[in-house]
Amino acid sequence: MLDRATAVTGQDGAYRAGLDAGWVVGGGVNGGYLLAVAAQALGAELADRPDPVALSAYYLSASRPGPADVDVRVLREGGSTATAAADVSQDGVARLSVLATFGDLGRQADDVRTTAVRPDLPPPEECVSHRDATPEEFLDASPLLRRFDLRFDPAALGWARGRPDDSGVLTAWFRLEDEREPDPLALLLAVDALPPVTFTFGAMGWAPTLELTAHVRARPAPGWLLVTHRTRNMAGGLFEEDCEVWDAAGRLVAQSRQLARLPR
Repeated sequence: MLDRATAVTGQDGAYRAGLDAGWVVGGGVNGGYLLAVAAQALGAELADRPDPVALSAYYLSASRPGPADVDVRVLREGGSTATAAADVSQDGVARLSVLATFGDLGRQADDVRTTAVRPDLPPPEECVSHRDATPEEFLDASPLLRRFDLRFDPAALGWARGRPDDSGVLTAWFRLEDEREPDPLALLLAVDALPPVTFTFGAMGWAPTLELTAHVRARPAPGWLLVTHRTRNMAGGLFEEDCEVWDAAGRLVAQSRQLARLPR
C-alpha cells in the first residue's frame, strides 16, 4: 500500500506523483507521507544511492489528494553520499521544499554506539490499538489512521479518555496496515505517525508542521517499530516535537525534530 501510494513516474529531475486520499489527516495530506513521496523522487534521481540519510523539509501549504509535481535538482554527487533538493507542487502551488542527503545504508559500518535509552513499553499484544481508542467518526474523517496500527500502553492513555497527564511524551508500537516490513521509506512515515504530543496536555486537534528534519540511521529489522515523541517547550503558538524510532532488534534507526503549530 505505501509503495503504491508513494510511487512516482518521470526522469531527469521531473517527476509526477498522485497523492493518495487515504493518507489525509486533519486539514491535508500527512507530512510524513508527503516526505516519503519526495524521497521516492529523490531516490529515483540518485539511483546508486537509494537510501535517505538526512532530510530537512519545509511545509509551505497544505497538500490535497490528487496529482503533484516533484522537481529534483542534484546539488552534489561523489563519494558515499549525494545531496539534492526536491520541490513538491500542485497546480503551480508550492507544497513542500526538501533538502536531502542520500546514500547506501547497507554499506555503512555496523558500529552503533549510543547513550539513548529505548523506551519501556509492554509488548504490542498487551497494548491498546489506536483504532480501539478512537471514535469511528474520527477514523472516517482521518483515513490516515487506517493505514497503520499504533499500540499504546493502556496505563498511558489518559489523553484519549479526557484525562491528559501533561507529560509531553507519547510512545507507541507502529506497524503498517498490511504488515509491510519497515524500511527507510517507512521510517519517514513513522516519524510523523503518532498523534501530536500536545494531546498529552489536552490540546487536541490538527497540528500543522512547519519544518521537519529526519535522520535515518540504519535499515530497520523486520517487525514492529517503537516510536516515541516528546516536547519540552510550547511558546508563541508553536511547539517542537522530537522523535526516536527503534526497530525490533533494539536499535535506534531514525530520529527527527519538527516545529509545528499548536492545535487551534
